[in-house]
Amino acid sequence: MKTKKLLITSAFLAFAFSGASFAAEPVKELNLYSARHYQTDEALYTDFTKKTGIKINRIEADDNGILERIKSEGDKSQADVILLVDAARLWRAQMHNFFAPVKSKYLDERIPQNLRAAADAKGTPWFGFSTRARVIVYNKATVKRSDVDTYEKLANPDNKGKVCTRSGSHPYMLSLVGALIERDGLTATEEWAKGMVANMARSPRGGDTDQIKAVASGECGVTLANSYYFARMMQSDKSDDMTAISKVGFIWPNQNAGGVHINISGGGMARNAPHPQEAIQFLEYLASDSAQEYFSNGNNEWPAVPSVKVDNPALKSLGGFQAEKVSVAAIAKNQIAAQKLLDQAGYK
Repeated sequence: MKTKKLLITSAFLAFAFSGASFAAEPVKELNLYSARHYQTDEALYTDFTKKTGIKINRIEADDNGILERIKSEGDKSQADVILLVDAARLWRAQMHNFFAPVKSKYLDERIPQNLRAAADAKGTPWFGFSTRARVIVYNKATVKRSDVDTYEKLANPDNKGKVCTRSGSHPYMLSLVGALIERDGLTATEEWAKGMVANMARSPRGGDTDQIKAVASGECGVTLANSYYFARMMQSDKSDDMTAISKVGFIWPNQNAGGVHINISGGGMARNAPHPQEAIQFLEYLASDSAQEYFSNGNNEWPAVPSVKVDNPALKSLGGFQAEKVSVAAIAKNQIAAQKLLDQAGYK
């Protein structure tokens, strides 16, 4: 009887431990609120999950949608990581206290200081993970390249009736003006804005692709655009894109006067992140070589990590350039001054 009882007990224990070995481990997960909407980012997220086993739950919207959602959720927000496009938007999130400071030796070593927010004793609120340049695109048939090879020259009287841009309230414009304030000073930038308004071929409207096509059609002679829009059109097999690109020229502005303006796509850990360890792990992954290559090859952006080599034919065809050295954190802090300046100049 004792032997039978022992066998039953042993069998039960064996089953119990066997069952324990088959019990599902708690699923590690990450709640990502992202304003990035590029299809190639799918490979980025899949690679992260494959390497770490961490499942990514995504909420996607434009930048304003992401910021408004986090604001409405308040302390109940389930966001772990916030990804936004443009330093101006990252600064807005920081001013609303949406980020938790992060201390990471890996991120500090990988991301250059001018491509992240200023740190304090608690850590760094946000980091840039990819870069894009604000370039000049001109009509080769109607505009002389040397007349528009700097941001400042666009405001010269010689370019009256030739300029078209996005709205003066768009973050891309605010970041550029924030950089010019940092580089040239407030007074000079105010005069520049007035000159830009005087030179408008039409009221500001549309996105960067619209500006490039307007230059190609002759509606205006010169515009500003993010580099990845131009690279995307270069790679397009659509007849209208190919025709437009054949009619316009591309300029790295200010190559002898401070360098081309650089902006970022970046992010940080949310203030109330329910999975902080996974959040930091994801942010560190975004600074890895493999993730940086995804940014470059997937959306025609440049890696934020200087040691990562670009293997993108479209970007290579644009050639090398001198980038500005202004900190994106300083550019971001100039947003209020930039908007006030543009409003006073009548920049719609």
